[in-house]
Amino acid sequence: MGTVEAGLPLADADADRARLQQLGYKQELKRGLSVVSNFAFSFAIISVLTGVTTTYNTGLRYGGPTSMTLGWLVVAVFNGCVALSMAEICSAYPTSGGLYYWSAKLAGKEWAPLASWVTGWFNIVGQWACTTSVDFSLAQLIQVMILLSTGGANGGGYLASKYVVQAIYTAILIVHGLINSLPIQWLSWFGQLGALWNVAGVFVLVILIPSVAKERASVEFIFTHFNTDNGMGIHSRPYILALGLLMSQYSSIGYDTSAHMTEETKKADWSGPMGIVSSVALSSIFGWIYLLALTSVVTDIPYLLDASNDAGGYAIAQALYTTFHRRYGTGAGGIACLGVVAVAIFLCGTASVTSNSRMGYAFSRDGAMPFSRVWHRVNKQEVPLNVVWLSVAAAFVMALTALGSQVAFQAMVSITTLGLYISYALPIVFRVTTARKTFVPGPFHLGRYGVAVGAAAVAWVALVTVLFCLPVAYPVAKDNFNYTPVAVGGVLALSLAAWVLHARFWFRGPVTNVDEPAVN
Repeated sequence: MGTVEAGLPLADADADRARLQQLGYKQELKRGLSVVSNFAFSFAIISVLTGVTTTYNTGLRYGGPTSMTLGWLVVAVFNGCVALSMAEICSAYPTSGGLYYWSAKLAGKEWAPLASWVTGWFNIVGQWACTTSVDFSLAQLIQVMILLSTGGANGGGYLASKYVVQAIYTAILIVHGLINSLPIQWLSWFGQLGALWNVAGVFVLVILIPSVAKERASVEFIFTHFNTDNGMGIHSRPYILALGLLMSQYSSIGYDTSAHMTEETKKADWSGPMGIVSSVALSSIFGWIYLLALTSVVTDIPYLLDASNDAGGYAIAQALYTTFHRRYGTGAGGIACLGVVAVAIFLCGTASVTSNSRMGYAFSRDGAMPFSRVWHRVNKQEVPLNVVWLSVAAAFVMALTALGSQVAFQAMVSITTLGLYISYALPIVFRVTTARKTFVPGPFHLGRYGVAVGAAAVAWVALVTVLFCLPVAYPVAKDNFNYTPVAVGGVLALSLAAWVLHARFWFRGPVTNVDEPAVN
């Protein structure tokens, strides 16, 4: 069973260990995270500095200021429903498996294995794609910073080839693997640094950017200007608004990390849910404030989106560079601001690999992955080292698509949002249907509002799934075709095919590894 961890009272340690044993598992990972540390991992992986900055072009192109500033609030409300429902289920089942374990417990005995299998594969593939998109966006940002630092695209600046960007990405991935090979105490420090950096970064940039700007957008422009000049052949305002919402949705993923860290968290049935809810709530607030500050310096949308500008069409990079250049005659300050964002993205990627590895550890512990015995091993420091490097390898392979086709790569990273949100929604679907009358809540619960909030969450994910699959340009051609439904449909088809041909004969859902029978 292991010893009582330092800083964790005997009663709490016994309660956490006993509850985990009731759920069918031994305590194998070191339980050393507080509620703050658990929150920090999710807050760092949501990382509003990462999400807003790297997807700002999408929001600016489709609807502009209105679709971003007001759309963010709409997304925040419904995303809050998803988070609350997940938190309620997490409180009842605080295990590292998280979503796929929840599906198994809530779907009923007949459907439990299939529900668990599909949920788990959507979640882990979505997580691998998340690491891919985060670390690749950091490599792209570094490339843009180098370009601007050497004179810009129009001043003879160095524009890295796709092979150089891939090399930068690989180096970032390896560093993330090395960091995640450290014991949980060190990893906890990186998680807390990520949360602190996002808060401090937003605070500094929100004050600095508008104060430096010589020319600022009016309040009316920020909240009411609707950009229809997207250059993609789409003119319907509702359609443009729908596509613009995707930027806000992209920026609010990854909070299942708190669930995946519960077996390393003290008082897990309370701390895990609080980590989910608080990370989403604070990210929604800080993200909106940061979004307003960025939009305040957006005054020439066509120029910022123009691929022939100094930043090669990277809107936020160009806006910050221009803002500082107009005030001080140099864009160095703007590049420094991008550096703040780059550190946030790096810490986000660190947390992403952490989440990947804990999900992979749990999924392989239940025998759902090829060579499961290899992946769920932990070393002397109680770190699932093998699956850490499996996560790194999976992200590396996914990014290789960028060398062949940018369209193929976009399809790959689109699995990030939809793969994760589908895996978020599936256990909630079962919570409000098959387990509606049998669900036994934990310390954190929504009371009589649980089913209504869950239904709203499921409806929202269903709507977002449709929006992500819509064409993003007309006329549709091979260079602008939205391969999201193909990529996500591929994950579904492969997981179902594997189930029908192989897994249904042996996979029975979460497998207990204690002598005592697991209970709900």
